[in-house]
Amino acid sequence: MTTKPCPLCEPAAERVISRGTLAVALWDGYPVSPGHALVASARHVGSWFELRGDEQAAMLLLLDEVRANVTTGFQPDGFNIGINDGPAAGQTIPHVHIHLIPRYDGDVADPRGGVRWVLADKADYWTGRR
Repeated sequence: MTTKPCPLCEPAAERVISRGTLAVALWDGYPVSPGHALVASARHVGSWFELRGDEQAAMLLLLDEVRANVTTGFQPDGFNIGINDGPAAGQTIPHVHIHLIPRYDGDVADPRGGVRWVLADKADYWTGRR
């Protein structure tokens, strides 16, 4: 039985945006919006909290670089930035990565609450209906 290689350890060359010694940026394989990108640690680590400080810093610096690239290439109106850390949080690839999801005016009817919608019945805090 063979094990599938980690798609973030061995990304396809056409997906790679930028690479450093401690982090790699790549286009998401299943983008939710135009310009959806990922920043992953170079080292195969499952959780943000298992990274060394220099690895976290490298990922955040690369996130800034990718944001500039996406802003120039796609002109989004905003961004959602997130990490799914652990299976209970929706992490499906056990290699830490940051999602940079460009948002566009009108892409959803009401974007208020943003990442809070991962728990939909608790997201709407502004109307008092929860």
